[in-house]
Amino acid sequence: MTKSAICLVDQQRYRLVDGVQLHELAPELRTMILADYPHAHAHSFICSEHLVHYRLAKMDQMITTDYQENDQVNQRLSKVLAKNTYQVVDVHDQLESSLTFGQRVADAVAHFGGSWAFIGSFVAVMLAWMVLNVLPVISHHFDPYPFILLNLFLSMVAAIQAPLIMMSQNRAAEYDRLEARNDFRVNAKSEEEIRVLHSKVDHLIQKNEPNMLEIQKMQTRMLGELQAQVNELRRLQPRRRRYQR
Repeated sequence: MTKSAICLVDQQRYRLVDGVQLHELAPELRTMILADYPHAHAHSFICSEHLVHYRLAKMDQMITTDYQENDQVNQRLSKVLAKNTYQVVDVHDQLESSLTFGQRVADAVAHFGGSWAFIGSFVAVMLAWMVLNVLPVISHHFDPYPFILLNLFLSMVAAIQAPLIMMSQNRAAEYDRLEARNDFRVNAKSEEEIRVLHSKVDHLIQKNEPNMLEIQKMQTRMLGELQAQVNELRRLQPRRRRYQR
């Protein structure tokens, strides 16, 4: 004799192969059924027809939750990308556009003073000065040895050149500060974007993939139960034919 049980949903009698007992179900699915039927217990029976509805509801709940969490992560990422607190700045162009005439002169002097052209021209001028005041090239030596006037000019050049070079160095330090500030803003924005992307990837790995696997598992179980019912019908069909004869 075929064993049967009463379904807790419609109170109809079904064969045991046409359903399952609650203790055979996953905890989440069992919790959903117990929420609608608090009087049920672990050995309560539910038919496959009504069990399909709960399984579909569970799938819808999992998919809806995934969509909501994905939307939250996407909104966070969109807010980060839409922030206008940082603008791309070309530090070189910004400094060049703000240069005054004196700063341009200081940069030119520092650039020329740190080149081989300055060293060569400076040595050439000193040698020409000494030759003109030592050798009988001209009739009157305007700065005879020990070249006091030349020493005075050299001291004046050094006195003027030093603050100009310091002005240019201050300009270079200001450029470095702006460049460092610009790099900090770029790194801060990139870090924030990467953090949100990491959270999205973690959500996909830790939530979406397990949920998809769980959904596939439930679908496979449903197909298995349907196949078992079909096999049972095929097994009972020859008996019915014999009884009809």
